[in-house]
Amino acid sequence: MERFAFIIHPIDVRRDVGRKYPIARYLPEKMVEWLVMKLFKPRVISHITGVKSLTGAEAEGWLVGCPLSPRQILELDEEFVFDTIAECGRVAAAQGAKIVGLGAFTSVRGDKGLTIQKKLEGVINVTSGNCYTTYTAIEGLFKAAEMMNIDVARACAAVVGATGSIGQVCAKIVAPKVAQVSLIGRDEQRLARLADALRNGSRTNVRATTDINTLRDADLVVTVSSAVDALIRPEHLKSGAVVCDVARPRDVSKQVAQARDDVLVIEGGVVEVPGEVDFGFDFGFPPKTAYACMAETMMMALEGTYEPYSLGRDLDVEKTLRIGEIAKKHGFKLAGFRSFERAVTPEEVERVRERVRRS
Repeated sequence: MERFAFIIHPIDVRRDVGRKYPIARYLPEKMVEWLVMKLFKPRVISHITGVKSLTGAEAEGWLVGCPLSPRQILELDEEFVFDTIAECGRVAAAQGAKIVGLGAFTSVRGDKGLTIQKKLEGVINVTSGNCYTTYTAIEGLFKAAEMMNIDVARACAAVVGATGSIGQVCAKIVAPKVAQVSLIGRDEQRLARLADALRNGSRTNVRATTDINTLRDADLVVTVSSAVDALIRPEHLKSGAVVCDVARPRDVSKQVAQARDDVLVIEGGVVEVPGEVDFGFDFGFPPKTAYACMAETMMMALEGTYEPYSLGRDLDVEKTLRIGEIAKKHGFKLAGFRSFERAVTPEEVERVRERVRRS
């Protein structure tokens, strides 16, 4: 039996903590954050069972809770944050796990997991899960484009958060397949360097910009920023566009779902896990499904590949494609489309297409 673990933390603190302690829903958010940080230590949240590969390999795992909110992870003293996350890794190792995945914002702060790996050297190996998250985001984007009758080879694509670890690999894989790609981010110099690298030997038209309004030209959008608040609003999107939102918390505002029935927004990185898996925890997903970052940790355990993976700011295209092959070998696959925590049916996609035709 192979063993893995995955670190989670509250995203919406009052909502998430309020599931167990209802009074938290009525307290100021910062008060709830402080109470959670002071009263709780990293600990096991649930035992994951039933993960079984197509090869017959089996794995069990543990969800380990980190008592920090997204804001705290991004804003508190870096050494304190790293030590807290590393302690989660030690909790995982104590259960017998050989690899631990960094969930949500635990993979965002600092150098994208490299320091955490150093702190846990000889204890447990670490992955951010970003390679498989990237792979499934692109796979989902192109599958949705086909359903929306978008000619990818003639399309304009955009990558929001293009200079991040996931964004860069998305851009490198998507750019050769489309007519034009817009790289959108906050750091002009890093955007320029990435744009130059993509233009080298390519016929794709590459544009680098800090202006989110350029999304109005995009048929295909992958958004992978590490922003705490939503970036993409209804006025930013082109009619008929497909948007794959990989970010957690989401980059796409809920206003888009309410105001734009002529665009298709899907959540990136939601996959079906092989076997009769029981997470012992409610993510709000259908049974047997999980985020791709968690799935990467599982499949590496099934593969017996207990090595540091998906770490640092510069993910590798080759490693991203490799993890996609490992996923197929063990039976991990896209779990259909979801949008704002609900399933997207083929009928709904057809309704979006019809609204675009009428517009």
